[in-house]
Amino acid sequence: MSYLNQLGPSSLVLSSGAQALGVPLSPVQLEQLAQYAMLLQKWGAVYNLTANKELSQIVNLHLLDSLVTVPCLQREAPGLERILDVGSGAGLPGVVLSIMFPQAEVHCVDAVAKKAAFINQVAISLGLKNLHAHHRRIEAFDLEVDVITSRAFSSLFDFVSLTQKNLRPQGVWMAMKGQVTEQELNPMASVVDVFHVEPLHVPGLDASRNIVWMKKKG
Repeated sequence: MSYLNQLGPSSLVLSSGAQALGVPLSPVQLEQLAQYAMLLQKWGAVYNLTANKELSQIVNLHLLDSLVTVPCLQREAPGLERILDVGSGAGLPGVVLSIMFPQAEVHCVDAVAKKAAFINQVAISLGLKNLHAHHRRIEAFDLEVDVITSRAFSSLFDFVSLTQKNLRPQGVWMAMKGQVTEQELNPMASVVDVFHVEPLHVPGLDASRNIVWMKKKG
């Protein structure tokens, strides 16, 4: 039985949700995403990866919530070669992006060893040769990339401060956030160019989602 079939009713939510987002999925990508969902469910409790244990929650709150960024990335980072996912946790959005951008290296960095180990296992299980997990603090990670992303990092200021050395001159930060306040955005004006706060709509998810797009000044 395919992994997509094992998802049960959530398989339709995944495929129809991706279609609604304007993200075409090949049969291989659908299988990889379904397998990833199954691995998240299987190992989520053991590794303390996510509070959401049901497949329906994993599909809506994690897979579709990551897939929604794909058209945005295609627009803002054409010719994308290398992505850095900071504080990746269970590999979100890094694993999803590695599936959707097979031509790009995706580097997931997390300070928790078991989470990096899980992502490495996902890379092996799904055959994702472009996916790399690193167990270390971001301060000790020196690779330069085109896009730096994170999902609900503690603060925009910390996110940018800790990763400036990793962003190529023409690269962009893609900060995935819930609510975005002026109080958080205002201090950023002296540090980087916040060129777009992009509201997102995730099918089946009744919650505020935004991308804060930033680039280096100059």
